[in-house]
Amino acid sequence: MEEKVKAFKRLLTIMDELREQCPWDKKQTIESLRHLTLEEVYELSDSIMDKDMKNIKKELGDILLHIVFYARIASETKEFDIADVMNELCEKLIVRHPHIYGDVKVSGEEEVKQNWEKIKLKEGSKSVLAGVPKGLPSLVKSIRIQEKARGVGFDWDTKQQVWDKVNEELEEFKVESEREKIDKKKLEGEFGDVMFALINYARFMDINPEDALEKTNRKFISRFTYMENKITDSGKKISDCKLPEMEKYWNEAKRFE
Repeated sequence: MEEKVKAFKRLLTIMDELREQCPWDKKQTIESLRHLTLEEVYELSDSIMDKDMKNIKKELGDILLHIVFYARIASETKEFDIADVMNELCEKLIVRHPHIYGDVKVSGEEEVKQNWEKIKLKEGSKSVLAGVPKGLPSLVKSIRIQEKARGVGFDWDTKQQVWDKVNEELEEFKVESEREKIDKKKLEGEFGDVMFALINYARFMDINPEDALEKTNRKFISRFTYMENKITDSGKKISDCKLPEMEKYWNEAKRFE
């Protein structure tokens, strides 16, 4: 513990020195750091998907720097400092884990999540869904919405019910897509319903849809890049190739995976 405290104090000292002496660091505001923080979070996400522990450590350091930076800026206007950030977090964790720091008994993970949402409402949240950031990517937002709804008991009982809902939404999308005169707005709405239902089913199957889609994205990129390289090696341009030739290399890439 002593070494960890020493390392954190060292980071705070360096942050103070940078804020006072470095022209770039002196210029930054909470607003100017925002897009950089988002970039760092996505870089951490990439490292996690790559299972690259060395880079995960590096990216965690970058995010920790940003947390300390925000707190340092806020301390200059007496809004809060890093101690306030950590103490408020500690208090929240204690209050929201009554099964650890109180006498509440839980049967498992699901009950922990349900208690978490109920405690948040007692703390003053106007809605169970109020904690879902508006700026989240839509796929991730759907996951969080469904998780929070489940936390207060608003959910299907069985995965078969959810699968029936998927098929219902697919059929409605199919009907709209086959109309003689397509209503783009309605079609878009039905497609959104299909995606929402599929995300719900993935949750019941204990699959994270975001991770699953990202793995498919990476698989597609790998196969497509292999195909491009093979076509280039044969002295052609991909834009000059017919689909059967491209499919030959695509299937070859699949066999090598």
